[in-house]
Amino acid sequence: MNLQSFSGVVMVINDFYTGQNKDAGCYVLMTVDNGRGNVVNFVVEPTTYFVNHVKVHVGDRVTGFYDADAATPMIYPPQFRAVVMSKDSRRENVKVDYFNRRLQSSDGTLQLNLSPQTEILSTNGQYFTGNITERNLIVLYGATTKSIPPQTTPHKIIVICS
Repeated sequence: MNLQSFSGVVMVINDFYTGQNKDAGCYVLMTVDNGRGNVVNFVVEPTTYFVNHVKVHVGDRVTGFYDADAATPMIYPPQFRAVVMSKDSRRENVKVDYFNRRLQSSDGTLQLNLSPQTEILSTNGQYFTGNITERNLIVLYGATTKSIPPQTTPHKIIVICS
């Protein structure tokens, strides 16, 4: 997965019709505006992971993470299937990316240093006991060093099992 992100304010939340009556109410379309003239529609599916299981409302600042390699309709505004949604917080940073064997993000902007206190879970909330390297991870962390790349000791990691 080639995970990319888009951040902004939720402007509209509507039901999203998939064409299947059994899916009514299970899919949502969130319109997000970054305040600089860019708008994205995120299709929120039953499998979309919400960081900290928060509920998102119109007016909230969010970041949506999507697979940039997935097929998308050629429409405006762009419409992406949300893999992960995060409500922005001043107390906590969220990074969703592929982390290599050295636990460095694919874009080189974050290096993870694990501690015994780092909670490692799967998306279903259970403890993850496998190897977290060379995987897509949802990383929740506070401060980083000023080194290149910045380093952090995350307080929680959620492994995206595909």
